Amino acid sequence: MSRRRRSVMSEELKYELAKDLGFYDTVQKEGWGSIKAKDAGNMVKRAIQLAEEAASRKN
Repeated sequence: MSRRRRSVMSEELKYELAKDLGFYDTVQKEGWGSIKAKDAGNMVKRAIQLAEEAASRKN
């Protein structure tokens, strides 16, 4: 039985990160399931970095 996970990141943010990190074409052609684990990890790292930067600007 598969469960559908609710995404933490918006689709818009994921596409923006994929463009920034250079694997947007792969996502467009083959879908999110085709990206490398390393790319997914880098995407999460970059999202965390952006969130930390936004939080520091608030304070």
